[in-house]
Amino acid sequence: MLMWIIILIVLLPPILMGLNLLLFKKNFLSREKYSPFECGFDPKLLTRNSFSLKFYLIAIIFLIFDIEISLVLPIPLISQFSSQTPLILLMCFFLLILLMGLGHEWKEGALNWLK
Repeated sequence: MLMWIIILIVLLPPILMGLNLLLFKKNFLSREKYSPFECGFDPKLLTRNSFSLKFYLIAIIFLIFDIEISLVLPIPLISQFSSQTPLILLMCFFLLILLMGLGHEWKEGALNWLK
């Protein structure tokens, strides 16, 4: 019985994947697949709008500081179980690197929206 279960586990996924490829073959060269969808009408304007790099930079800065908060918040809990001096030095070094990065972004003008 165990032998049949092992054979079923090993052979059933490749058989099902092969059947899926044979029965549901996609047409990758379809013209309709690459055309924009606007209620069946031809598009009047350019369908690909340019993306502002400012939004991307602000999103990256937000992610960096969001991860920083998730790394700094557990420090009071960790400080109960370990020595204070190395933990404080590590936290200060970590915050110094982040503040230097923020200063660099500010100096480069990534935070200036009026430009």
